[in-house]
Amino acid sequence: MIVFSLSCYEKHAFDGWFRSSEDFHSQLDRGLVECPVCGDTNIVKQLSAPRINSGATSTSSNALQTQHPSDTMTSEQMTAATAIPGLQQHMLRQFKQYVIANTENVGSAFAETARRMHYGEEYRRSIRGNVSPNDAIALQDEGIDTMPLPPGVMMDEGVQ
Repeated sequence: MIVFSLSCYEKHAFDGWFRSSEDFHSQLDRGLVECPVCGDTNIVKQLSAPRINSGATSTSSNALQTQHPSDTMTSEQMTAATAIPGLQQHMLRQFKQYVIANTENVGSAFAETARRMHYGEEYRRSIRGNVSPNDAIALQDEGIDTMPLPPGVMMDEGVQ
């Protein structure tokens, strides 16, 4: 992995992790690299200190190379990340876009559809919808895994 120091037009600084320089440029050209604070896709690479691999690495260094960057964040870094104005809203908007693009909205038929899928009466897929607290408990008691979505994700289908 290569870590680039990046910034947007608004001068928000952030790091980007890529498989290669070519991967970075490919994603940049397709508008896939965006500022985590404001969502701007006008991104530039900043000067950064190179990391030199001398061939001798410690066990902890090897472990860090195989982890996702967020797996190594300290609680102080995570607190700082949530303090950046607009970051939480941006992350919620990104999550909402992902949920809408990758799930089927079954609305109030959520509990019934989840049961049919669990018992093999209907093909399995990712669904979202509404469920009463009693139905949520009943699904859990039946061994049907569900996950509540953060407030605001299901309020409407339009992504802001």
